[in-house]
Amino acid sequence: MAHRRLESGPTSSPAEMFGEALRFAREQAGYTQEDLGKILNFHRTVITRFEGGRRPMDRDSVERADDALAMGGLLVRLWERVDWQADIEGPDWFEKFVELEDEAVAVRVLQYCRINGLLQCEEYVRAMFGIGNARNNPKLLAERIATRLNRQRRFVVTDGPLLMVVLDEGAIRTVIGGPGVMRRQMEHLLAVSERSNIYIQVAPFGCPVPTLPSASMVLLLMPDGKEWVYSESLYRGHFSDAPSVVEESRRDFDLLRAGVLSLGDSRALIADAMEEYRCAERRSQDGCLAQEQLQRGRGRVHRGGPRIPPRRRPGA
Repeated sequence: MAHRRLESGPTSSPAEMFGEALRFAREQAGYTQEDLGKILNFHRTVITRFEGGRRPMDRDSVERADDALAMGGLLVRLWERVDWQADIEGPDWFEKFVELEDEAVAVRVLQYCRINGLLQCEEYVRAMFGIGNARNNPKLLAERIATRLNRQRRFVVTDGPLLMVVLDEGAIRTVIGGPGVMRRQMEHLLAVSERSNIYIQVAPFGCPVPTLPSASMVLLLMPDGKEWVYSESLYRGHFSDAPSVVEESRRDFDLLRAGVLSLGDSRALIADAMEEYRCAERRSQDGCLAQEQLQRGRGRVHRGGPRIPPRRRPGA
């Protein structure tokens, strides 16, 4: 099977230059991406990302690649010169996160303000993207919705990766798209939480955990045992694989799970919210119907005198 060759050309990215050097060394040694993947215990697609500068290699893998490709330490020296932290926080940071997420064997999430993307139903996704610039571009809107939903597919199949999510209650109470959308979203949360690989817990308002993390975060466990911590600020994503950061984040997440609602109590809270949204949806529909009837009444023309309200029927 033929694979797409990486395009050559000027680049200011040290990560891309390292990846190009890795690709050149591999081809000079007569190895395919599959061959190198077997040596390093990675899938071919991971080698593709290494060579594209879209995923950093760990030092042990670089050293083994350097030995296998007889580079005499050159790959290691190049790898040491790359500021991987700065490079992975570039403009395509979300694409890098999605690639890591797509390989992860376990994902742990703490989410504030909104439902996490891996748990969003289609109506919620549409409402989310309909708020921004995509609302005036149907093609872009459809692409973004499809991309978001495709990210979820591997988690809702048999033997899907582990997904553990702690949702702040604010994510459940913040209305996106109206009560009808939120009612559907609560139904979706209840449905996916029945899967054996998906665990959803709610951190209620006034959660007693003393050191609640200040921002949403994601812990990604990769097939090789490596872990990443991901979080977002206003205009960028932040990654770290530093052992101290990973350990502290994992500890915070475990402490948080111990202090929030149990799985059963979380389902009960979500079910209560679903019924509240259902009632609000009905009130909204009744209000719209009443408003429509009022508008129709205002449109009537009464000739020869003032407007007279319709006679009420006895017992009405």
